[in-house]
Amino acid sequence: MRIAAAILSFVLAITLLPAWPAAAGVAVSPLPGGKATYVVSQGHLKAASRQNWVRLGSYRFAANGTVSAAMYLWWQRYPKARQRTGTVPDSSCTTKAGGAASRPRACEVLTAGGFTGGPDESRAGTYTVSGGVLTIRWKIGQTWTEQWYVRPSSDGKLARLDLKQSTLATHGYGYGSNAALGTRRAMSSVKAFPGSLRQDLTSWASGKIVTSGNQPFGHSAFRACTGTTSCLTYLQPSSRGACQKAGGCPKYGGGTRPNVSSIQYYLTMISKSDRRDTLWHWCTCLAMERKQFCYTGNSHVKPLMQIIDDAGAFRGWVGVEASFSTGSRATDMLAVLRISNFR
Repeated sequence: MRIAAAILSFVLAITLLPAWPAAAGVAVSPLPGGKATYVVSQGHLKAASRQNWVRLGSYRFAANGTVSAAMYLWWQRYPKARQRTGTVPDSSCTTKAGGAASRPRACEVLTAGGFTGGPDESRAGTYTVSGGVLTIRWKIGQTWTEQWYVRPSSDGKLARLDLKQSTLATHGYGYGSNAALGTRRAMSSVKAFPGSLRQDLTSWASGKIVTSGNQPFGHSAFRACTGTTSCLTYLQPSSRGACQKAGGCPKYGGGTRPNVSSIQYYLTMISKSDRRDTLWHWCTCLAMERKQFCYTGNSHVKPLMQIIDDAGAFRGWVGVEASFSTGSRATDMLAVLRISNFR
């Protein structure tokens, strides 16, 4: 009896011991929106500044309250020239009735400098989530904190970040899921996406900040190539403002006798192993003014990161514009943008 009583006392003592966490000293933090991986675009855009910058990349959140970032950086202080991607649309993308001014041009797609390589920077920090607000404190040499509103999608497969405030950035967008950052969709899936995509954008150009919202993005209008599956093209037949500015195309532009105001668009995959795409566009008349087939001037280069939800479905992009002028910094074009069906 005494032995049995001793065993019973031992079992009760073990049962009543306080439970210890699986890893002592490691706190469990709720993931923002329940999602571990985010694609993020952000920028410092101020009208009077010539030190503006944009960043594009990814955030990874862990349940122990830590976060890491891998970002591409484009900064007016150190402007980067446009870079070739190696992708040239084939003739199947360019066969269309009409003259040279009304036909898509098979040109090697350009992107922002450095985007075909690895990220420029990596950093680590800690985060908390409280009351639907994500707070990040980056562990770098200077004080850098960010706060984002966290918005879950109605289907629960995606979460959105809207910038509340930041020590360094003025504008930002983010989208997260539990899909691996190596998960991406092919250009054929992008073109076939059944939903409606709309764009929100804040841009800096010529010392002015311009914000536009809820603009339709006609992804279904892009043409697929039979030989170059990583690229889509679209010729916008005319534009009411972009290619009709006074002095932009004095011989061939809108209002002239040729009245060419078409825009050449190219949407291209940068990597098969991650989320990188890029958008390149320019006014046809600008190339005609230079007597060029492919425009070599200040075209628009917009690096993008695909938004992928928990089911692995394409939901749009976050992106930036990093179009540095071949002239002065005053004529650079920078922007922070999102194109998505969840805004």
